[in-house]
Parts: sequence; C-alpha cells; structure tokens
Amino acid sequence: MNQYQVILDQIYKDIQPHLNKGKVADYIPELADVPVAQFAMALVDLQGNVFSCGAAGQRFSLQSISKVFTLTLALKGLGQQLWHRVGREPSGSAFNSLVHLEYEKGKPRNPFINAGALVVTDVVLDLLPSAQAPVLELLRSLSGNAALGINQAVASSEESHGFRNASLANFLKSFGRLSHPVDTVLSAYYQDCAIEINAIELAKTGYFLANQGVPFGAQGPFISANRAKYINSLMLTCGTYDSVGDFAYRVGLPGKSGVGGGILAVMPGEFSVCVWSPGLDQSGNSLAGTQALEWLTTRTGISIF
Repeated sequence: MNQYQVILDQIYKDIQPHLNKGKVADYIPELADVPVAQFAMALVDLQGNVFSCGAAGQRFSLQSISKVFTLTLALKGLGQQLWHRVGREPSGSAFNSLVHLEYEKGKPRNPFINAGALVVTDVVLDLLPSAQAPVLELLRSLSGNAALGINQAVASSEESHGFRNASLANFLKSFGRLSHPVDTVLSAYYQDCAIEINAIELAKTGYFLANQGVPFGAQGPFISANRAKYINSLMLTCGTYDSVGDFAYRVGLPGKSGVGGGILAVMPGEFSVCVWSPGLDQSGNSLAGTQALEWLTTRTGISIF
C-alpha cells in the first residue's frame, strides 16, 4: 500500500478527538446547521493516483477556495495587468475588513481577501462577458465532473446576510475599482462561493498547481508554469486569512481555506491535497483540517521548506 494511504488512514484515526473543537460558520445561516464532527481528506499525486479517507465523497461549500479559480481565470486573461487592480501583499487583517481600503484608495491588498476577490470577480466579468458561470465551468473541467453545481440556498443565504461584503463592494465602486454594477459583482461572487464539491474533486482541481499548470488527466497546460508559481506564492502568503504565518509554520505548503471548512493545499512537483472539516478556528480556517495537514507534512517529511 502506498505510503500516502497509510498516512491518511492514520491521520483519520488520530484526528477524531479534534472534530468537535471548532465552530461552524454560523453567520451564514445555511452553514450554521452543518454537523461539525465531520472529516474528509484526499490526495492526488503527480502520477494520478488518488488516496482518501473519511467522508471524501461528501460535498461541501467551496466558499473562499473559489477565489483561487477566479484568480486563475483573471491571471490567464489579463496577465500582469491584473496587479494594477489588486495587490499581492498579506493584509494582516480579517478577510472582510475595510480598514486598508481607505488608506490605499480602494486597491485591495491581495486577491484572497473579500475586497480583492470582488475586484478579481469584476475582472472575470470583463474578460468573459458571455459566460454564465465561468468559475463553475472551470471547476467542472479541472475536476472531470460536469455535474458540479451551485447550492442556491447557500448563495441566497450569503446574499441576504452579506452586509459587510455589500459595504466593501460599494466602497470599491466609490474609488472606481469596479466596472460592473455592485449587485452584479456581488451576485457572481456569492454564486462562486456556493459551489459544492467533495474532497477528491477538489484535490483534482488543484492538481494543475502542483503540475506546472497541467490539469489532472490533461496532456498540456491550462496556464503557464510561471503563472502556477505566482498563484502558489499568493496561496502561501495570503491564502489562510490572517493566520498565514502560523499556517506556513505548521503546514509548510501553499494553501487556500474557506469557511465551509475546506482547505486546498499543494506541494509543487509532488501532490495536491484537500482536507475538509467544518469546525473553524478563530481565523476562519478548518481547525481539524489544519492539524491534519500539519501531520501530513510532518509524517511524510514533504513540504516546501
């Protein structure tokens, strides 16, 4: 049996006492009732082998992990010009903070805080005006599952309670940072966050970031190896809200988390891995998921450091 499967099985056994320690994202009503004591993990190596444990077939809300794929589309279409609209620096603040926008004339610090994701969503709407759901279509292609969909109840729940995001979008609009109407950008953003996926599918979607831009099962690149490097670097420095330093210290991989409890992480040249457990720590990252990834890199001896 491959060492990855042995290690994942041991992680699943060891993680059980941690599954009740976090708190679900109850500020989104549709996520408030998700049972907290759940766990899944899936890893895809560069040979295309898939290893998993726990509820790896259970779909969950993608939430902010969708920002990786919105960024991928924007960077593919706009290239370096994207950085005129959004920065590349850690924010040091909560993901929905308005603090820096006032001082920096509405230019978000990075693509993974909510303000930055709204700007990047606006860019994708410019680049792909005829596409109905470009991020969903990309995820369907990368995962190999054309049946992936959007949980409209989650999207509506976020929209009806998204007062802070509406404030961010209007603030961005006041600085001329959005070209589309605020409601259009917000609706697209909520739809992307409400995409549902399972751990195996998400590990497959992240494969291109571990494989120099070449997706799982594909013969050629979707994006250049250099752009895959850029995205990985932003995941490492900005991907886990305001605890990127702690995540890098403990896990040692580029990663992007979402308040649905998922984390997508990659080891370039080795594997793509997804972990899901809905109980969150104070920064909004999966508590058990972060612990599982720390054990993965410790027990395999594989990290970027």
